[in-house]
Amino acid sequence: MSTRQPTTTALEDPRIPVRAKLAAAWTSFMLLYVYVDILAFFKPGVIDDIKAGVVWEFDISQTLLTAFLALMAIPILMVVLSMTLPARANRITNLVVASVQVPFAAFNAVGESWTYFYGLGVALEVIVLALILRYAWTWPRTTPSATVATGPDRETVRAQQ
Repeated sequence: MSTRQPTTTALEDPRIPVRAKLAAAWTSFMLLYVYVDILAFFKPGVIDDIKAGVVWEFDISQTLLTAFLALMAIPILMVVLSMTLPARANRITNLVVASVQVPFAAFNAVGESWTYFYGLGVALEVIVLALILRYAWTWPRTTPSATVATGPDRETVRAQQ
């Protein structure tokens, strides 16, 4: 009597480089950030306020929109920087920027009456920022033997990361 063998095979699970994880996380953060703002247009009165030249308590001006653009540029640029900065600078930049973004994300819910909507948005953004902090904090280090074996060739060491 023969026993039946399962026909499934193990799925390949290749190691994802930290840079790719960080870029993906910043992309996710940016999309959450944008979609919370876009979906907020559906709140009653928001479009009327914009037509009247007001966003929150602020008069719409070039300065305000420039500030908004600068704030949005941070996660957008972090996607590129996460893929291109050298490892040490990359790690430090991600730790600093994600740490600064956490309280900024929480600020977006302050004073809002739609607590479920903004609460979920902030919670999801903070979860993604926590992942970014974890990926950057636990960035794998090269072993001394690998560095000695490869010599000063930076590309060989970088390829191991």
